[in-house]
Amino acid sequence: MKICFATNNVKKIEEVKAALGEEFEIVSLQEIGCHEELPETGDTLDHNAFQKARYVKDNYGVDCFADDTGLEVEVLNGAPGVYSGRFAGEPRSDERNIDLLLSKMEGKENRKARFRTVIALILEGQEYRFEGVAAGEIIPQRVGSGGFGYDPVFKPDGFEHTFAELSLSEKNEISHRGKAVKALISFLSQRKF
Repeated sequence: MKICFATNNVKKIEEVKAALGEEFEIVSLQEIGCHEELPETGDTLDHNAFQKARYVKDNYGVDCFADDTGLEVEVLNGAPGVYSGRFAGEPRSDERNIDLLLSKMEGKENRKARFRTVIALILEGQEYRFEGVAAGEIIPQRVGSGGFGYDPVFKPDGFEHTFAELSLSEKNEISHRGKAVKALISFLSQRKF
């Protein structure tokens, strides 16, 4: 089965391709001729995920899925949340986002956080939603060089390593995106094509 993943994030595509395996072929935005930035103006993860998927379906006529992910820090009242990618403003920078997060976490005892991913799927004229959550904590300094985003400062519950220290397959087993993708795969696998 061939389906478009509506994202320009190469690291996300790698993660999802690894999770989907051989049964599914991921088509990138570039492969369908979409070279523009997708709209992402919502104030919720759901809004953004569906906005991106609908944009691709409406403008390119391709069945697709899109995701939006947020890091929700308990002591920051769920921030940066839907604004995780642009927490430190434009231009987007993982390094500046982490710097801002760590500065806001200085002196805080409660370091609980969670990553949450919402996947919006548009398939054969119908819309579907999948979600995955990974709970953990924000550590005081970066550890590891893998992954992307806040991975170097996020240690998932039950692990001694940050997401940035885990292999792609280890991360996909326990991550928010991995869980949402598993729900997507389970749904797609049950459908007859």
